[in-house]
Amino acid sequence: MDLPRPPLRDLHKQAASVVARSDAERWLERATETELAQQLAAVGDLQRLVEALLLDAVGEVMRRSEQPVRDERMTSHLGCRDVTELVEKLTRVDARSAARLQRAATAARQTVSEITGERCAAPYPEVREAMIDGVLGVDGVLAITEPLRTTAPRVSESARRDAAAIVVAEARGEGPDGAPPACAALLKIHAQTWAIALDQDGAEPRERAAERKRSVVLGTATPHGVPVHGMLLPDVAAQLQTIFDAQLSPKVAFVPDGDPSLHAPRDDRSRAQRQHDAFAAALGVAASSGLLPTIGGHAPTLVVQVTEENLSKGKGYAHAQGCDEPISTDVARHIACAGTIQRVTSRDGRIIAIGNEERVFNRHQRRAIALRDGGCIIPGCGAPAAWCEIHHVVEHAVGGPTHTDNGVLLCWFHHRFLDKIGWRIRMNRGVPEVMAPIWFDTSMTWRAVTTSPVRLRSAVTRT
Repeated sequence: MDLPRPPLRDLHKQAASVVARSDAERWLERATETELAQQLAAVGDLQRLVEALLLDAVGEVMRRSEQPVRDERMTSHLGCRDVTELVEKLTRVDARSAARLQRAATAARQTVSEITGERCAAPYPEVREAMIDGVLGVDGVLAITEPLRTTAPRVSESARRDAAAIVVAEARGEGPDGAPPACAALLKIHAQTWAIALDQDGAEPRERAAERKRSVVLGTATPHGVPVHGMLLPDVAAQLQTIFDAQLSPKVAFVPDGDPSLHAPRDDRSRAQRQHDAFAAALGVAASSGLLPTIGGHAPTLVVQVTEENLSKGKGYAHAQGCDEPISTDVARHIACAGTIQRVTSRDGRIIAIGNEERVFNRHQRRAIALRDGGCIIPGCGAPAAWCEIHHVVEHAVGGPTHTDNGVLLCWFHHRFLDKIGWRIRMNRGVPEVMAPIWFDTSMTWRAVTTSPVRLRSAVTRT
C-alpha cells in the first residue's frame, strides 16, 4: 500500500518547478519590497504545512519504535540505534534538529489505543489543530508546549491545556488584544507567562534541578583548541551575557582632529569568536583582581615556559602549564607582554640561577595609562580600561622600558592579534598614535587616539 507517495511526489515536482523558475527568472530579485514580503510570508505558510506532515511522520516513527522488545522496533528493522539516528538519515538534519522534531511531535501527535486502535486526543488538542491548519510550525509548537511542560506535575493537565489554547489564539491573531498572529518568540513569552502564573511555587524545584545540572567541563586539548561544554545557571548565564554585551558594543572612534569620514573599522570576527575574546578578557580581569583564592600563596597565574632563544627568534613552541597542547612563541610573547618574565637558567636539567621578576606595569602606572587612554586605543573597539591589558609599544626584549611613555591599553583581542590585523602603534612624546591598515585608511596617517573624556573635551575646545 502506497497511500501518500503519489500526492507527495506531485507536490515535490511542483515545488521543484517553482524553485527552478524562481531562480531562472529571478522572481525574488525583481519583486518590490511589498511583493517580496508577501512571497516570504507565503513560503513560510508552506513550510509550516510541510512541518505539520513532518511532525506526524516523526511521531508515527516514534510510536513504532516504542516496542519493549528491541527487535520489534522500526528503528531496529531499518538498522538504526534510535529514532534520532533514523530521523537524521532520512531527513538529513543534525541530531539537535532531530531531537527538536521528536519533542514537538510528542506534544502534537495523537496516540493510538493499543486495545481498540482508535486515536486518542493529543496532549494539547488546540496546538495540534493549529499545526494541522498551518498556523504553527516546529518552532511554534515548542514555544507553546515546552514552558507549560515544565510545570508538570505541579499544574494539572487540564490547566496546561487551557493555557495552551489561550496562547494558540495569539498565534491565530485571535487574542483578546486583537494583535496580529504572533511569532514563535512572542508565543514563548506568552507561554512562559502562563507557566509562571499557574506554577508560582515552581521556581524553587526548577532551580534545584538547574543547580544539580550546573557544570563547566574542559575537554581534551586538540590542535584546534580545547572544547568547552556544560550547563550554566540562568543567573550566571545572564551575567556572562551582560559581559558579552558590554564588550561587544563598539563605542570608540578617532579623536575629532582626525578625518571625520572615518568610522569604526569592520570586525571580521564571528559573534562566537568575539564572545570567546570577551570571555578571555574577563578571565584576565578576574585573575588579576586579587579577589580570587591564591594558589601556593599567589594569585592564580598562567605560567608559560619557553626558551629565551625561541622567544627572541619567534620560532619553536612554548608550553602553558595545565594544557597538553603546545602554543606558539607569538602567544607566549603576548602573555608575557602584559605579565612578568622570570629567567631561570639551567644546565643539564639542573637549575643554577633564578632571576627576579621584571617588566610588569605597577598599579600606579596602570592607573595613569588608563586615565590617558580611556580604553583600548584601537578605534571602534570600545573595551573599557578595566578590561584591557598594557602593551609595550617597544618590546621589552629589545630594550623597551616599562614606562607610561611605552605602554598603551589594548583589549585581549587586539593585543593578541596586533601583528596580524594590520594596526600599527607608536608613541609621540608620550601620546599614543595609531596607523590604520591600508584597507581601512589609504592615507596611512598616524592619528592620536583616546577615549578619555578629558582629552576628548580638550581636543574639541582646541578646534
